[in-house]
Amino acid sequence: MDYTSINPITMFMNAGLVGKAVMLILLLASVWTWVLIIEGVVAVVRIGKSARELRAGGPAGVLAPVEAAGEQAATLEISDESAGEKRERIAEAMSRTAREFLSGAEGGLPNLAVISSVAPFVGLFGTVWGIMTSFAGIAQSQDTSLAVVAPGIAEALAATAYGLAAAIPASIGYNRIGAAFAGLGQQVAHYIEDRALQFGSGQRPPARRREAA
Repeated sequence: MDYTSINPITMFMNAGLVGKAVMLILLLASVWTWVLIIEGVVAVVRIGKSARELRAGGPAGVLAPVEAAGEQAATLEISDESAGEKRERIAEAMSRTAREFLSGAEGGLPNLAVISSVAPFVGLFGTVWGIMTSFAGIAQSQDTSLAVVAPGIAEALAATAYGLAAAIPASIGYNRIGAAFAGLGQQVAHYIEDRALQFGSGQRPPARRREAA
């Protein structure tokens, strides 16, 4: 086996069956990690832009469901309801829709957390297996030379590298995107406060009326 070229493809091709399976799993996890990171970044940018535009009087954009929930709540009029109670009702309706929307938008975060936690242990399994392969080679050949143990050690270190390549971006992405969504939650909350005040003040005429039971 040729270990003179140290690159991921060579290390994968020279690994044993178990080592290849471990590396393939970690490679897929790494690709999935970057897909989730890109999706999360795009969602953060789009939601943040929409919240800023809405507060500036622009179009609803991706936050259209939240805006629609506020408009729907504003069209309802309940007898003996004060202006403050109406604002609270509108804000609650918009907040409920916003929580559901944000939960769906950050759906990839739990997967990033799983990858960042599990990938190092999968890589560790490959590491242990590679070391076991080295010991098996020593026992079979009765030789402790570097040529005997090198393939197993190389496979073990490659599995570790693959595990870290998947875990490190997943961990960073989870923390950074999670923090970004927390900031978005504050932006959306401010937008909801502004809209509830507008709707509750009757700036948009109600479309229908409902009497309290």
